Amino acid sequence: MNTTTIGIDLAKLVFQVHGVDVRGKVTLRKQLKRQQVVKFFTQMTPCLIGMEACGGAHFWARRLSDLGHTVKLIAPQFVKPYVKSNKNDAADAEAICEAVGRPNMRFVPIKNTEQQALLGIHRVRQGFVVERTAQSNQIRGLLGEFGLVMPVGIRCIESKVPEILEDAENGLSGVTRALIARLLAHFRELDRQVDELEREINAWHREDTASQRLQAIPGIGPLTASALVASVGDAKVFHNGRQFAAWLGLVPRQNSSGGKTNLLGISKRGDVYLRTLLIHGARSVLRNLNRHPDRAESWLARVAARRNPNIAAVALANKNARTVWALLAHGRDYQSGYHSSNPMAA
Repeated sequence: MNTTTIGIDLAKLVFQVHGVDVRGKVTLRKQLKRQQVVKFFTQMTPCLIGMEACGGAHFWARRLSDLGHTVKLIAPQFVKPYVKSNKNDAADAEAICEAVGRPNMRFVPIKNTEQQALLGIHRVRQGFVVERTAQSNQIRGLLGEFGLVMPVGIRCIESKVPEILEDAENGLSGVTRALIARLLAHFRELDRQVDELEREINAWHREDTASQRLQAIPGIGPLTASALVASVGDAKVFHNGRQFAAWLGLVPRQNSSGGKTNLLGISKRGDVYLRTLLIHGARSVLRNLNRHPDRAESWLARVAARRNPNIAAVALANKNARTVWALLAHGRDYQSGYHSSNPMAA
């Protein structure tokens, strides 16, 4: 019988494959070594292939798509309910095969090499930012042990620490001065790396029309715009803006039963990095709200007046996410105060 649907449990060296025909009857159970995968699927009739969205999944999705197969990536948490018993590679492959055939299953967009490269720059930059913050905190902590308390702000490290090292009467020993100087050099190197990666992201942003279109939205800058474009790819994989916002984890969690709706805090599903960028951008808009009296009657001002600032920031981030979907899915430019003629599509 012809295999119509296949589930692949990805791994570093040995892949587990599970296939069924159009009636759901098992036609294939096989282990493949990494170097055998391309040859095996080259000889197969094009079919639907499902994989978990894990390390290497986008690479294999592109390779198998080039062979004529239809490849779908599934978030691991959506595969777990289809595992019938104990976890092993064969059970996982069978669960993926069953999950990919569900009509209401949600899939992860497949990224191309350019998207993955840009997202790699974003992730490495974020890692350097975390290391820079940790390094600044370590410098503050060590100086605090000697009674030298520094002002708040990461930029104070660059301006105040050299003054402390040059002050011969602050009680620091030679060993401590050498240690702080070493940590300051490391801090400066991390800061330089962050600046260089930001320049690369800004250069990509200036050459991409979709990213520039998103920057017009209040609360979205080059970093957020480029990360959204690289992560989403084709926004039409989401049916509407609400689904896109839910994918980012910006909608309330529900605990509803018996016809009674109970909404909790935001779900925090999806990409933490994108959600963080959107919420931080919304907070910057809120901080600048008082500087523009002409916007005192805006939707955001009314929300901020009656709700906690964090709730208002998440509300604006949710709204911005829906706007991002509309601009990417329909290829439009941002218009302040725009109202859709079909509100259900937003």
